[in-house]
Amino acid sequence: MTFDHRKYAAFQPIGLTDRTWPDRVIERAPDFCAVDLRDGNQALIKPMSIDQKVRLFDLLTKLGLKEIEIGFPAASQIEYDFCRRLIDEDRIPADVTVQVLVQAREELIVRTFEALRGIKRAIVHVYNSTSTVQRQQVFAMDEGGVIAIAQNGARWIKEQAAKHPETHWTFEYSPESFTGTELPFAVQIIDAVTDVWEPHLGQPVIINLPATVEMSTPNIFADQIEWVLRRIQHRSHLRVSLHTHNDRGCAIAAAELGLLAGADRIEGTLLGNGERTGNMDLVTFAMNLYSQGIDPMLNLEHMREVITEVEAITEIKTHPRHPYAGELVFTAFSGSHQDAIRKCLAKRDPEQPWDVAYLPIDPEDLGRQYEEVVRINSQSGKGGVAHVLERDYGIELPRWLQQEFSKVVQQEAERSGDELNTRRIRQLFEDHYLSIPKGWELDSYELQRTAEGVTVQLSTVDTPPLHLTGRGSGAVDALATALTTHLQVPIEVQTFDERALRQGTDAQALACIHVRVGQELVSTVAVAGDTTSAALQTLLSALGRVNALATTRPVEIPAADKGRTSGFASSGKPALN
Repeated sequence: MTFDHRKYAAFQPIGLTDRTWPDRVIERAPDFCAVDLRDGNQALIKPMSIDQKVRLFDLLTKLGLKEIEIGFPAASQIEYDFCRRLIDEDRIPADVTVQVLVQAREELIVRTFEALRGIKRAIVHVYNSTSTVQRQQVFAMDEGGVIAIAQNGARWIKEQAAKHPETHWTFEYSPESFTGTELPFAVQIIDAVTDVWEPHLGQPVIINLPATVEMSTPNIFADQIEWVLRRIQHRSHLRVSLHTHNDRGCAIAAAELGLLAGADRIEGTLLGNGERTGNMDLVTFAMNLYSQGIDPMLNLEHMREVITEVEAITEIKTHPRHPYAGELVFTAFSGSHQDAIRKCLAKRDPEQPWDVAYLPIDPEDLGRQYEEVVRINSQSGKGGVAHVLERDYGIELPRWLQQEFSKVVQQEAERSGDELNTRRIRQLFEDHYLSIPKGWELDSYELQRTAEGVTVQLSTVDTPPLHLTGRGSGAVDALATALTTHLQVPIEVQTFDERALRQGTDAQALACIHVRVGQELVSTVAVAGDTTSAALQTLLSALGRVNALATTRPVEIPAADKGRTSGFASSGKPALN
């Protein structure tokens, strides 16, 4: 048996019984540092070229990031040359500080400072591994030896920085694999480094606590952070940074809880690119803040541009369900979801906080269109179909017709096995309701009220005028009565609705009818420049559709009317005259 959970030991909790982080709330954005150009780059199958690095650096600055780790200049010539290009071409904005990574080795530190020559300000980030497994199994070194590595690295950085007083230097130290390090030892080695750097005397220092491998639930990570921050010296003179990975899929949650536990700064990458399952995703973290009414201090309104650039440079596709950024994250296929979204959007008060069912933020804030929100497939319901017609064509249907048309759409979606785009939905609506049978198009009409009722005179295209008289509460009822007499076919209006169309459409009125002609039930819709024309056309269209059916099967007449002619021609053409 190879799939055996017994080979793993549970991560032990800290036992911090007086933890305070659960009672805190995030009220402002942390300092963000993007590590796409280093941590993200080393996770790629094809590492970035210098030109790609420049392109990504420009994107990061455009988004508003003020601290950007640009690489490991002592590790390769490309890394070194990229650093020099940013400096020599003066590509670093005045309000942006670049960060470089280096191991605690003297020759690498010297090379790093050479790469930074002439820069106005920079963060030099030094690290060494501190976890139990690294000390015992990789380096075969005791705690004292590991502390000596960290302190020597700190001294070499301090010495090199002193040779370049024209630059404003910030020092950063990471006890790599912090989450696998005994907490008392983590405090001991951090204090050993700050003893060298003396942040209390004015040297800016960042202490970075990385979950190099995510090993526990986020709450335990938060306990680790709070435990350490209570005990390290010079806490008020330090910026504490977090660098979480996503091995358990909890990098963002761990970073959020770590921020509650007292951290000041978060390192991550756009869309979470990074080793193994990735780094903490800066986009999701920032948008989580945004959704709570907190300014993330990053501008992500052009989300598609961000996705396009990152995908082009990393050659990694963004998952369609990626939070905030994925193609489908604001899309509802479910009928009940669509109906709720449609109703909330219709009632939304723009002066009130955003509160729309199933949409945690307004998609328009990220440059997304509402056309992407409700999409139709076989799972969709009447609300979604109605929403598409209202949104894209200004056609608002009565509830009974929403229900009827949604079944038409569902049948087509089941037949095709695919999503139906807005053009296909409109075509289905045309075919089933709006199209006027040949020869049944209203040409002109006159209505007069007399003592006998409403007098109707109308003509269809290519037919002479027809004089009819009928009684009814309105034009439709009167015409139905008149046509029943004229055609000797019982015509009974079951449901009728009319409404104005939204501004900007050529037609001004829409009418919908559900009518029984003989034993046939049919629904039609008409749009016209006035409500009466639309109303009369719906009834004519209904008769035309039933007439078309008469070519394949006779129209059934109730027993009391046997012996009368149906008034419909076998040719399928109207027999109004």
